[in-house]
Amino acid sequence: MNALTTIKNFVKRDEGQTLSEYALILILIAVVAIVAVTFLGGQITAVLNQIANAL
Repeated sequence: MNALTTIKNFVKRDEGQTLSEYALILILIAVVAIVAVTFLGGQITAVLNQIANAL
């Protein structure tokens, strides 16, 4: 019975994310943003130039 209680407590334990996990998520978002801007940079520039010319 004691082992079952220990397993239940282990499964139910809900701890917040640590700073390192937040840092990894932030790094992943930054890498995705950099890759997107790198691949779409020319197209973004063209769209912004069209908008500027239209104004």
